[in-house]
Amino acid sequence: MTSNSLFDNTETAFKLKSDSELERAYFLFKMISKEPLVKIGTAVTKFALNINLPVEGIIRFTVFDHFCGGVNERDCMSTVDKLFDVGVSSVLDFSVEGKEEDAQFDATANKVIELTKFAKNKEAMPFSVFKPTGFGRFKIWQKITEKQPLTESEEEEWKRIEERYEKVSKEAYESKISLLIDGEESWMQDAADDLCEKMMEKYNKESPIVFNTLQCYRWDRLEYLKKIHQRSKTKGYKLGFKIVRGAYMEKENERAVEKGYKTPICVSKKATDDNFNQIMEYIMDNLDDIELFVGTHNESSTYLTMDLMNEKGISKSDGRVWFGQLFGMSDHITFNLGDEGYNVAKYIPFGPVKDVMPYLIRRAEENTSVAGQTSRELTLLKKERERRKM
Repeated sequence: MTSNSLFDNTETAFKLKSDSELERAYFLFKMISKEPLVKIGTAVTKFALNINLPVEGIIRFTVFDHFCGGVNERDCMSTVDKLFDVGVSSVLDFSVEGKEEDAQFDATANKVIELTKFAKNKEAMPFSVFKPTGFGRFKIWQKITEKQPLTESEEEEWKRIEERYEKVSKEAYESKISLLIDGEESWMQDAADDLCEKMMEKYNKESPIVFNTLQCYRWDRLEYLKKIHQRSKTKGYKLGFKIVRGAYMEKENERAVEKGYKTPICVSKKATDDNFNQIMEYIMDNLDDIELFVGTHNESSTYLTMDLMNEKGISKSDGRVWFGQLFGMSDHITFNLGDEGYNVAKYIPFGPVKDVMPYLIRRAEENTSVAGQTSRELTLLKKERERRKM
């Protein structure tokens, strides 16, 4: 059994933070812990940015610098190097969201290719990442998922999405860099899953290059995993999965009520936790076929994964199992795992301040809705502040 006090070590958790960065983190999580404040703050920020008020500087030096690596990949490099020095890898995530033009989709795909080529010679960056809607309009994904016919111009658009996936997957394969594809809303996800599976079949013959994401707050994901596992064994290719709890719960439940269908979301937090752990255990039982990226801020699930590795005699540095957390969050998990010799990575979002705001707003809202997450961060930050004053 792993010692259940590993993640209480704040000296290791915050060793890269200066006193002023520690204070800023404490201030930010204090703000985020107050739900009305988050609601007002996000509304005011959106409004200010839309009418071009000069607020980017304030955002940059507070919430942006805490949760993002910078406005471009060069900005992120000193962070990447510092993390790697203490045993933590990086996943650079170009977090520009909500674009609708082809030129923007091409630019995002080219950026992912550029980062993948760069990562080939950078040991600290074993992964590339993108979101399906970074490569094409949500509406197209949705129409295909709902089996609606596409117009001629939409058919062309879909072809271009497939070409972007193909180019990026090919580059990842040639560069031997694992490619993590994020999960999104359920009403567009089938199309994304099918296209991802196509890439897995083509590029995962020898080892997993293309990874899909399983959002475990969906009760149907274990069944999906078992089916794709059978298909992959029949056709002779490997699987890679990042598992997360999920980021669109309120939106999913609201839409299910509005449209009158059964919600795809588990009935409770406990059901989601159980589902996450079952999916993780299924993959751990089948590591010869499926590689695992455990994307979680949940301490219990992390301890459980570590215990399973121990039971099965899987070494801490086995390349088939990775852990990951978001930059600016759960440092007590990330840095203590790195210190123990586990494979662990920080997801580091970057991009122009204005373009990354939808991502940052989602992070703030997510933190207020996850019971206990923010108070745990605050408790640990407070503990470290006190330790440093001694």
